[in-house]
Formats: sequence, C-alpha cells, structure tokens
Amino acid sequence: MIKQGQMLPSATLSQLTNTGIQRHNTRELFSNKRAVLFAVPGAFTPLCSESHLPGYVALADQIKAAGIDFIACVSVNDAFVMQAWRKTQRATDIMMLADGDGTFTKALGLEINTASFGGIRSQRYVMIIENGKVTQLNVEKPQAFDTSKAETLLATLS
Repeated sequence: MIKQGQMLPSATLSQLTNTGIQRHNTRELFSNKRAVLFAVPGAFTPLCSESHLPGYVALADQIKAAGIDFIACVSVNDAFVMQAWRKTQRATDIMMLADGDGTFTKALGLEINTASFGGIRSQRYVMIIENGKVTQLNVEKPQAFDTSKAETLLATLS
C-alpha cells in the first residue's frame, strides 16, 4: 500500500467533459499542485451518494480556501458513470475521475474485492497530494466512514 511521503504511481484516469473523454496521467495531473484525492468503492452506492461525495461538495470552497488547488474523486467506474454521478450530485467543484479497470487503485495497493457486489473496487480513502507526493493518507477500516470524510479532512487542513 502507498504510504505518506511516496510519489503517486503513474497511471491514466479518465474524465468525461463537455468536449469528450479526457485522459489524465496522474503524474502530470498532480504535478506542481496541492490537491485532495478521495476514493469511493462505487458511484451511486448509498454511503458514497448520501454522505461521502456530498460532504466534499458542501465543503469544497472551504477546502480550497485552505490552500488546495483542486479536489478529485476517483472510483473504479467508467467515465460516463462518474459524469452522470457528478451531475446528479451537483458536484461542479469536484473533478470526477474514472479508474475503469482499477489499474491506478491496484498500483496504490488500495483495492478490495467485493466479489459479486462489484468485483475489484477501491477502498475508501482520502489523500493530500503535493507536487505528486502523498503528504497525508487516511484509509478507512472496513465498514467505517470517519477518516476519509470531508469534515475530517478540513479539520486536518485547518
């Protein structure tokens, strides 16, 4: 599993925008920036839709005011699902990134096998990334939701 102080692995994440599919190399995307990246096991799932993403939507301005250049959400879903979820959640200030085949999630060592629920998914986590380096990493314990929520992150930044 990736640890604080390590560089993000190089991987490609997808984002559906008004101009089509954008592909982002993680090294380039997070270079020369201070960003928050949080992961959810799946778009449109209950906890993710009712609490996790909405917390970041509600606190996005405060998080950015604490010196964060951008906030991104990643999930092992496709870019079309992530864009649809973005629209239904009104997550206009959150970059919704798709790790379609789980390559990035596996490179981080943060994958979980949910078996028949959805197969390989991401563990729930949040990280602060500075110029491609993980400076803070909070990985949730199974069935927990505390260390990766927006309120906890904001308290860390303050």
